[in-house]
Amino acid sequence: MRLENRALSFVINFLLGVSWAVMLLGALTSFLSLYHDSLVVAIVSAFIAAVPGLAGVLLLEHFITSKEKLHELKKQTRLLQRLLKE
Repeated sequence: MRLENRALSFVINFLLGVSWAVMLLGALTSFLSLYHDSLVVAIVSAFIAAVPGLAGVLLLEHFITSKEKLHELKKQTRLLQRLLKE
């Protein structure tokens, strides 16, 4: 993980794993329960069942990138302030 806080990094990694698992389990169970009826319906329902897990992954990745951006901006601000003092 790219975050500097180890506890936050652990929680985010855990939640990312949970989101991927929810996505995979939702898609597989939905597909396997409906593929006997129709393949098209099974694929569509698998995609719909995967959406909550994928939304969780996207939200967590957005959180990570915003934290990285904030950290980088703080570093740049410190460097600019040091250059201004010199």
